[in-house]
Amino acid sequence: MPVVFVAASKLPTPFATFTMSGFLEQETGREHVVLSLGDVSDGAPVLGRVHSECLTGDALFSQRCDCGSQLEAAMRAIASEGRGVLLYLRQEGRGIGLMNKIRAYELQDGGADTVEANERLGFAADQRDYAICLPMLEHLGVKSLRLMTNNPRKVKALTDMGIAVAERVPLHTGQNPHNKLYLATKAGKLGHMMGNEHQSEVDPA
Repeated sequence: MPVVFVAASKLPTPFATFTMSGFLEQETGREHVVLSLGDVSDGAPVLGRVHSECLTGDALFSQRCDCGSQLEAAMRAIASEGRGVLLYLRQEGRGIGLMNKIRAYELQDGGADTVEANERLGFAADQRDYAICLPMLEHLGVKSLRLMTNNPRKVKALTDMGIAVAERVPLHTGQNPHNKLYLATKAGKLGHMMGNEHQSEVDPA
Protein backbone atom coordinates (compact mmCIF):
# COMPACT_ATOMS: atom_id res chain seq x y z
CA MET A 1 0.00 0.00 0.00
CA PRO A 2 1.88 3.10 -1.21
CA VAL A 3 2.14 5.74 1.49
CA VAL A 4 4.36 8.71 0.68
CA PHE A 5 5.92 11.26 2.99
CA VAL A 6 4.75 14.81 2.26
CA ALA A 7 6.27 17.25 4.79
CA ALA A 8 7.21 17.71 8.45
CA SER A 9 6.80 20.61 10.86
CA LYS A 10 6.89 21.45 14.54
CA LEU A 11 3.65 21.05 16.49
CA PRO A 12 3.60 22.73 19.90
CA THR A 13 1.04 21.16 22.25
CA PRO A 14 0.28 21.51 25.98
CA PHE A 15 2.38 18.37 26.52
CA ALA A 16 5.46 18.91 24.34
CA THR A 17 6.56 20.29 20.98
CA PHE A 18 6.32 17.34 18.64
CA THR A 19 7.51 16.92 15.08
CA MET A 20 4.46 16.30 12.88
CA SER A 21 5.13 14.30 9.72
CA GLY A 22 2.43 14.08 7.06
CA PHE A 23 1.86 11.07 4.82
CA LEU A 24 -0.47 10.54 1.86
CA GLU A 25 -2.08 7.17 1.15
CA GLN A 26 -2.04 7.33 -2.62
CA GLU A 27 -4.70 4.71 -3.33
CA THR A 28 -7.40 6.31 -1.19
CA GLY A 29 -6.24 9.92 -0.84
CA ARG A 30 -6.40 9.63 2.94
CA GLU A 31 -3.94 11.75 4.88
CA HIS A 32 -2.22 10.44 8.01
CA VAL A 33 0.22 12.01 10.46
CA VAL A 34 2.88 10.86 12.89
CA LEU A 35 3.81 12.88 15.95
CA SER A 36 7.34 12.11 17.07
CA LEU A 37 9.50 13.30 19.94
CA GLY A 38 13.19 12.77 20.56
CA ASP A 39 15.50 10.39 18.71
CA VAL A 40 13.31 7.49 17.57
CA SER A 41 15.78 6.09 15.03
CA ASP A 42 18.49 4.86 17.42
CA GLY A 43 17.28 1.24 17.28
CA ALA A 44 15.98 1.06 20.87
CA PRO A 45 12.27 0.23 21.36
CA VAL A 46 10.15 3.36 21.04
CA LEU A 47 7.12 4.17 23.19
CA GLY A 48 4.32 4.51 20.67
CA ARG A 49 0.64 4.45 19.91
CA VAL A 50 -1.26 3.65 16.72
CA HIS A 51 -4.41 5.74 17.10
CA SER A 52 -7.33 5.63 14.67
CA GLU A 53 -9.16 8.90 14.09
CA CYS A 54 -12.24 9.46 16.24
CA LEU A 55 -13.69 12.90 15.55
CA THR A 56 -16.35 12.50 18.21
CA GLY A 57 -13.97 11.42 20.93
CA ASP A 58 -10.75 13.20 19.94
CA ALA A 59 -12.22 16.60 19.02
CA LEU A 60 -15.81 16.75 20.31
CA PHE A 61 -15.19 15.27 23.80
CA SER A 62 -17.66 12.40 23.36
CA GLN A 63 -17.97 10.08 26.33
CA ARG A 64 -19.43 7.25 24.23
CA CYS A 65 -15.88 5.90 23.82
CA ASP A 66 -12.46 6.17 25.45
CA CYS A 67 -10.63 7.40 22.33
CA GLY A 68 -10.04 11.02 23.31
CA SER A 69 -8.77 10.03 26.74
CA GLN A 70 -6.43 7.45 25.20
CA LEU A 71 -5.08 10.01 22.73
CA GLU A 72 -4.33 12.51 25.49
CA ALA A 73 -2.84 9.85 27.78
CA ALA A 74 -0.56 8.62 24.99
CA MET A 75 0.66 12.12 24.19
CA ARG A 76 1.29 12.80 27.86
CA ALA A 77 3.20 9.53 28.25
CA ILE A 78 5.41 10.26 25.24
CA ALA A 79 6.04 13.80 26.49
CA SER A 80 6.91 12.51 29.96
CA GLU A 81 9.41 10.05 28.49
CA GLY A 82 10.81 12.64 26.10
CA ARG A 83 10.76 10.15 23.23
CA GLY A 84 8.10 8.38 21.24
CA VAL A 85 5.78 8.24 18.24
CA LEU A 86 2.03 8.56 17.79
CA LEU A 87 0.59 7.42 14.46
CA TYR A 88 -2.75 9.13 13.81
CA LEU A 89 -4.59 7.12 11.17
CA ARG A 90 -7.63 8.42 9.27
CA GLN A 91 -9.75 5.32 9.87
CA GLU A 92 -12.86 6.75 11.52
CA GLY A 93 -15.28 4.34 13.17
CA ARG A 94 -12.94 1.34 12.94
CA GLY A 95 -12.78 1.97 9.21
CA ILE A 96 -16.45 2.58 8.33
CA GLY A 97 -16.27 6.38 8.06
CA LEU A 98 -17.94 9.20 9.96
CA MET A 99 -21.43 9.08 8.41
CA ASN A 100 -21.67 5.32 8.92
CA LYS A 101 -20.38 5.80 12.45
CA ILE A 102 -23.30 8.15 13.14
CA ARG A 103 -25.64 5.53 11.67
CA ALA A 104 -24.05 2.98 14.00
CA TYR A 105 -24.55 5.33 16.94
CA GLU A 106 -28.23 5.59 16.01
CA LEU A 107 -28.49 1.79 16.15
CA GLN A 108 -26.68 1.82 19.50
CA ASP A 109 -29.21 4.35 20.78
CA GLY A 110 -31.80 1.68 19.99
CA GLY A 111 -30.01 -1.00 22.00
CA ALA A 112 -27.35 -2.50 19.72
CA ASP A 113 -23.78 -2.75 20.96
CA THR A 114 -20.87 -1.36 18.95
CA VAL A 115 -20.15 -4.65 17.16
CA GLU A 116 -23.81 -5.40 16.39
CA ALA A 117 -24.31 -1.91 14.99
CA ASN A 118 -21.41 -2.21 12.54
CA GLU A 119 -22.56 -5.65 11.44
CA ARG A 120 -26.16 -4.51 10.90
CA LEU A 121 -24.80 -1.87 8.54
CA GLY A 122 -23.04 -4.59 6.57
CA PHE A 123 -19.53 -4.02 7.90
CA ALA A 124 -17.09 -6.19 9.80
CA ALA A 125 -16.72 -5.39 13.48
CA ASP A 126 -13.29 -3.87 12.75
CA GLN A 127 -12.28 -2.88 9.21
CA ARG A 128 -9.03 -1.07 9.99
CA ASP A 129 -5.92 -1.79 7.94
CA TYR A 130 -2.60 -1.34 9.71
CA ALA A 131 -0.42 -2.00 6.64
CA ILE A 132 -0.05 1.77 6.25
CA CYS A 133 1.95 1.87 9.49
CA LEU A 134 5.01 0.10 8.09
CA PRO A 135 6.20 2.73 5.57
CA MET A 136 5.51 5.51 8.06
CA LEU A 137 7.61 3.84 10.75
CA GLU A 138 10.33 2.96 8.25
CA HIS A 139 10.52 6.60 7.16
CA LEU A 140 11.13 7.62 10.78
CA GLY A 141 13.66 4.84 11.33
CA VAL A 142 11.62 3.14 14.07
CA LYS A 143 12.70 -0.48 14.47
CA SER A 144 10.71 -1.59 17.51
CA LEU A 145 7.72 -0.35 19.51
CA ARG A 146 6.61 -0.39 23.11
CA LEU A 147 3.01 -0.19 21.98
CA MET A 148 0.40 1.58 24.08
CA THR A 149 -2.77 -0.41 23.42
CA ASN A 150 -5.35 -2.69 25.01
CA ASN A 151 -5.96 -4.45 21.69
CA PRO A 152 -4.01 -7.70 21.15
CA ARG A 153 -5.26 -7.80 17.54
CA LYS A 154 -3.39 -4.59 16.89
CA VAL A 155 -0.21 -6.11 18.29
CA LYS A 156 -0.66 -9.17 16.06
CA ALA A 157 -1.40 -7.07 12.97
CA LEU A 158 1.79 -5.07 13.43
CA THR A 159 4.00 -8.05 14.21
CA ASP A 160 2.56 -10.00 11.25
CA MET A 161 3.78 -7.28 8.90
CA GLY A 162 7.26 -7.27 10.40
CA ILE A 163 7.02 -4.46 12.97
CA ALA A 164 8.68 -5.56 16.19
CA VAL A 165 6.55 -5.00 19.29
CA ALA A 166 8.89 -5.31 22.26
CA GLU A 167 6.17 -4.66 24.84
CA ARG A 168 2.43 -4.00 25.10
CA VAL A 169 1.79 -1.07 27.43
CA PRO A 170 -1.82 -1.02 28.80
CA LEU A 171 -3.72 2.21 28.28
CA HIS A 172 -6.69 2.17 30.66
CA THR A 173 -8.30 5.59 30.84
CA GLY A 174 -11.51 7.42 30.08
CA GLN A 175 -14.02 5.09 31.77
CA ASN A 176 -17.34 6.78 32.48
CA PRO A 177 -21.04 5.82 32.85
CA HIS A 178 -21.72 6.51 29.15
CA ASN A 179 -19.13 4.06 27.77
CA LYS A 180 -19.55 1.19 30.25
CA LEU A 181 -21.24 -1.12 27.71
CA TYR A 182 -18.89 0.01 24.93
CA LEU A 183 -15.82 -0.98 26.95
CA ALA A 184 -17.42 -4.24 28.03
CA THR A 185 -18.20 -5.07 24.40
CA LYS A 186 -14.63 -4.33 23.34
CA ALA A 187 -13.43 -6.73 26.02
CA GLY A 188 -15.98 -9.46 25.38
CA LYS A 189 -16.33 -9.40 21.59
CA LEU A 190 -13.12 -7.84 20.31
CA GLY A 191 -10.69 -9.26 22.85
CA HIS A 192 -9.45 -5.95 24.23
CA MET A 193 -7.61 -6.35 27.51
CA MET A 194 -9.64 -3.88 29.54
CA GLY A 195 -9.29 -5.42 32.98
CA ASN A 196 -11.60 -7.58 35.07
CA GLU A 197 -14.13 -4.84 35.80
CA HIS A 198 -15.16 -4.70 32.13
CA GLN A 199 -14.71 -8.37 31.27
CA SER A 200 -17.01 -9.39 34.12
CA GLU A 201 -19.85 -7.26 32.72
CA VAL A 202 -19.99 -9.30 29.50
CA ASP A 203 -22.43 -12.19 29.25
CA PRO A 204 -20.19 -15.23 28.67
CA ALA A 205 -22.80 -16.67 26.29
